[in-house]
Amino acid sequence: MPNKLNNKIIQNSRVLVTGGAGFIGSNIIRKLIKQNNTIVCLDNLSTGKLKNIEEYLSLDNFIFVNKDIRDIEVCQEVCKDVDIVLHQAALGSVPRSINDPITTNSVNITGFLNILTAARDNNVKRFVYAASSSTYGDSKNLPKTENVIGNPLSPYAITKYVNELYAKVFSDLYGIETIGLRYFNVFGQNQDPDGAYAAVFPKFIKALINHEAPIIHGDGTQSRDFTYIANVVQANELAATTNNPNAINTVFNVAYGEQNTLNELTKELIKGLAQFDPSIASIKPEFGLNRKGDIKNSLASIQKAQNLLGYNPQYDVHKGLKEAIKWYYENLK
Repeated sequence: MPNKLNNKIIQNSRVLVTGGAGFIGSNIIRKLIKQNNTIVCLDNLSTGKLKNIEEYLSLDNFIFVNKDIRDIEVCQEVCKDVDIVLHQAALGSVPRSINDPITTNSVNITGFLNILTAARDNNVKRFVYAASSSTYGDSKNLPKTENVIGNPLSPYAITKYVNELYAKVFSDLYGIETIGLRYFNVFGQNQDPDGAYAAVFPKFIKALINHEAPIIHGDGTQSRDFTYIANVVQANELAATTNNPNAINTVFNVAYGEQNTLNELTKELIKGLAQFDPSIASIKPEFGLNRKGDIKNSLASIQKAQNLLGYNPQYDVHKGLKEAIKWYYENLK
């Protein structure tokens, strides 16, 4: 990857971050709050954590609204005078959506439509939203390119694809500028290690810190394009600030463009944590059943985002894991 970083940033703006107390939203806020922006954070704390934003609660340029995107009146209120919407609020997790498709649909589709409609009604300039690599479904093509998708494999994947369809229709009908970011397996600080639907890295890190064996679903040869959170923050800023007409009203992969297996990365987690606690080096992962709705391999092409947005991710999975391991060890001990 080239070293020169595109340094376009959001500044002097009023920005609504939905899901701002969550993992990705709180990392976006951490960056934007330092750039002379007023941040409106909408989060019902169903999966977000107040501790992720508590350092901003006393700031004059931070407004926390503890309400739900499924309430259209709330959405209309928080979109007033907003320049940019960064829509991160959603119920994530493929397994969660399989167990409870009704709630996933309500939050991810009805909630999305509420925010999108409110943004339109309040003349918001730019609407950037979290899409998902799950949209590629059963497509066997590698690397994944934005114009080739397969059949969805979970209710969650359906909801995220419907978001893209709504955004495109609203752009065409009403002229609101939308950009979707298909995130690939994002990880980093503030990602919740607890609960039935915790993501793999924080869940494994917590288990190892507690001297427990991490459980890999399947044989561990499945691969992912793991994406460190700083790359995602960069992509959101670029999408919010681009003036390239070819970049607007479309979707982009947000990843690093490399794939690694869970077996490889679990070994790397063990080695990295063993630098803090040598006894972790002897822990071996255990293997369980494959999860329903999971894909075997994932790898993104990031060429479109590079060409049209100037996206230039600075963290590969190895550099990102070093940062994440250090943060989790300091915060979970």
